[in-house]
Amino acid sequence: MTTLLYLVRHGETDWNRQRRIQGSTDVPLNETGRRQAAETAVLLTRRRFDAVVSSPLSRALETGTIIATRLGLPEPSTYDGLRERSYGDAEGLTHPEIEARWPHDAVPGRESRAALLDRVTETLAEIAVRFDAGSVVVATHGAVIRTVVDAAAPGTIERSTVPIRNGSVHSFRWDPERFRAELVRSDDPIEDVSDAPGRYAFEYQNPLERRG
Repeated sequence: MTTLLYLVRHGETDWNRQRRIQGSTDVPLNETGRRQAAETAVLLTRRRFDAVVSSPLSRALETGTIIATRLGLPEPSTYDGLRERSYGDAEGLTHPEIEARWPHDAVPGRESRAALLDRVTETLAEIAVRFDAGSVVVATHGAVIRTVVDAAAPGTIERSTVPIRNGSVHSFRWDPERFRAELVRSDDPIEDVSDAPGRYAFEYQNPLERRG
């Protein structure tokens, strides 16, 4: 049966603020990020949820925990497949530093988008089966969400302006027959409210996602 998945991007970290690439590096939320997570939790009280799950990276797990507490749900279960895309040797660097070292985009050790999509799709399928016909908050990362959006609704957003901000919500319906997520739009615009001005744009935070 259909499972609803609400993918939430974690709150801000100091590396977000400094425009450093995070990827698989475990960088915690800052106070702004905790506030963003709490604001998203309030938005999510408009709906009923069965569970919160999370990437194991602390910025996502704390975001998920803040949301679960507000929703009166158990602490999030973690799924390794929800980790952020690995950016290899670029992690910890700023955009100018990356441009200087790899002007032609060949960053050593960076996870391919295809590999990211494969592991995220398998993980979402596992979550959908576990919470069959339920509604689940999935606390995860920008590149993960953007990859799912691209796969679910290709061509609907431009790579350089994809609107995935800290604390934003993107909702999907899992289609078990097609083994994929389908983007959901509804009369209750949680997604639009969560993506309101005042948060850093995703492309501002992660310039590598505009590249390969």
